[in-house]
Amino acid sequence: MNTFLSLGRWFFAIPFALLGLVHFMDVDIMTTSVPEFLPAKWIFVYLTGLILILASVSMLIGRYDKIAAIGLACFLLLMIGFVYIPNVLDAPNKNMFITGMLKDFALAGAALMYAKHYANER
Repeated sequence: MNTFLSLGRWFFAIPFALLGLVHFMDVDIMTTSVPEFLPAKWIFVYLTGLILILASVSMLIGRYDKIAAIGLACFLLLMIGFVYIPNVLDAPNKNMFITGMLKDFALAGAALMYAKHYANER
């Protein structure tokens, strides 16, 4: 049972690394999610991709994973505030953005649980 439960760390961290790679591979598509008021949208796409990859790697190797998990939770909450909420208010297809917002809210909670109960104190 413990072997199965230990997979949770991998199941949690690896998708963030893959999503970070998507930020580098599909910059044009990803810039459509960046709020209009931000200049040089591609910089924010690369920056968020890098943040996701670094947090994932940190959690996978177990070094600075507590700060990475807390940073990831803050990042996800910022995405809710800057990407999802404005789109929920303005977009005609609100259900898609509400689903993404709730998913990111749950992932932020999971990242905080990871930081509190699983991460190393370093």
